[in-house]
Amino acid sequence: MVDCKVSVSIVIPAKNEAGSLEALLPDLKDAYPDAEIILVNDGSSDNTSEICTVNSIIEVKHPYSKGNGAAIKSGARAATGDVIVFMDGDGQHQPKDIAALLQRIDEGYDLAVGARDYESQASIGRWVANTFYNKFSSWMVGHKILDLTSGFRAVKRKKFLQFLYLLPNGFSYPTTSTMAFFRAGLSVCYISIDVRRREGKSHIRLLRDGIRFLLIIFKVGTLYSPLKLFTPLAAAFFTLAMLNYGFTYTSSGRFTNMSALLFISSLLFFSLGLISEQVSNLQYMKSDNERE
Repeated sequence: MVDCKVSVSIVIPAKNEAGSLEALLPDLKDAYPDAEIILVNDGSSDNTSEICTVNSIIEVKHPYSKGNGAAIKSGARAATGDVIVFMDGDGQHQPKDIAALLQRIDEGYDLAVGARDYESQASIGRWVANTFYNKFSSWMVGHKILDLTSGFRAVKRKKFLQFLYLLPNGFSYPTTSTMAFFRAGLSVCYISIDVRRREGKSHIRLLRDGIRFLLIIFKVGTLYSPLKLFTPLAAAFFTLAMLNYGFTYTSSGRFTNMSALLFISSLLFFSLGLISEQVSNLQYMKSDNERE
């Protein structure tokens, strides 16, 4: 049994995870008897509902599958605790690690994320992809991100609800919420965790969802730090324009339409980033005023 210093809601999105839930839910109740445990049944066709009833767990039921992100949003809206712990229902995340996440929240962090190491990755391909996402997103937000896609995290509920409208309905909610918290100036930390091999079949498709994760990075980057994205593009087009102009001037002594097009493209990319940055700043000023 673990003592909770704050009221805690544990939210578990699940789709056809009955096999692992039979063991997970009793363990959670034993470790956190005072926590509010919410299972979001995302259109499961197995006996997930029966397991929730047997264990006296709060069930939020989707009439059909809406996606992992939609389940997270439903669980967050239903939660009443000061802190929400999100964990998968497939048996990978261990209840014993929740205490370390809550300790970080108690220390003043707004978001604590369980970061997986190399041995905890499902495959070499998944590790390579996650490593790229972590480095790319770290550059985008200006902070080191150790595990961009980890779904095991604890967060202050009121802070999380502020970004709920940003979250997609698919598997990219960890990506969006992590980058949004960093860019908003909130405190984020990581703890190392070991994950167990999941039970059942993964709902993630590496290529499809990998592209989706990358698109989410660009979406959040353009929403919160547009100049980080557009300035390198502007610089690249400007460099190409100078190279093309240098070649055509030395070879034929003229300024070509291609050089003009590249220069204009460079100016447009920079202007777009600058305008987007101003809009982003105005949005944050409005958001800060509403919180006050």
